Amino acid sequence: MDSDLLTRNTNERAAWAAIRQLLICLGENPDREGLKDTPKRVFKAFQELTAGLHIDPAKHLETTFPLENHQPYDDIILSRDIPFTSLCEHHLMLFSGVAHVAYVPNANGKIVGLSKLARVVEDFAKRPQVQERLTSQIALTIETVLKPLGTAVIINAQHTCQACRGIKKAGSMLTINTHGTLATPEARLELLQMIQL
Repeated sequence: MDSDLLTRNTNERAAWAAIRQLLICLGENPDREGLKDTPKRVFKAFQELTAGLHIDPAKHLETTFPLENHQPYDDIILSRDIPFTSLCEHHLMLFSGVAHVAYVPNANGKIVGLSKLARVVEDFAKRPQVQERLTSQIALTIETVLKPLGTAVIINAQHTCQACRGIKKAGSMLTINTHGTLATPEARLELLQMIQL
């Protein structure tokens, strides 16, 4: 057995034991029928929810396409309503919603495939997060890799840590991160209007 596999197996067993111990601390019997496999299931779920920790989202933006006939496009490109689910790092509870990602291509006029913006959102969402950082990480990655004239990311999400515990009030949170030509009040207003179309 190679050392990576051995380490992975050791880490999994340690995680299962920790989840089992948590159930005991909560007053449950982890050996009862309904909970026997829960530690394994919980660990697998958390692996899925944090898979983005092992991915560089910027790689999705490396392939760009020139516009046909070299016609420049210097207006807003907006991908709306990209659904995501993330893990709040404060309580390890889920928050989910939609991301709206916009950019204005630079003078080179290169664009990225539509799915690539969704992949960037997904990879940053699949890690322990706070919504504010998620919003800025997506925007900064697009800004850094594509070097557009403007970038904007708007996220609207609902947080179970607010709805199911503590104050127990459902609601949503809106975060906005803008750069360049999309950072002006006029551009922000236009983006919000485009999202509501």
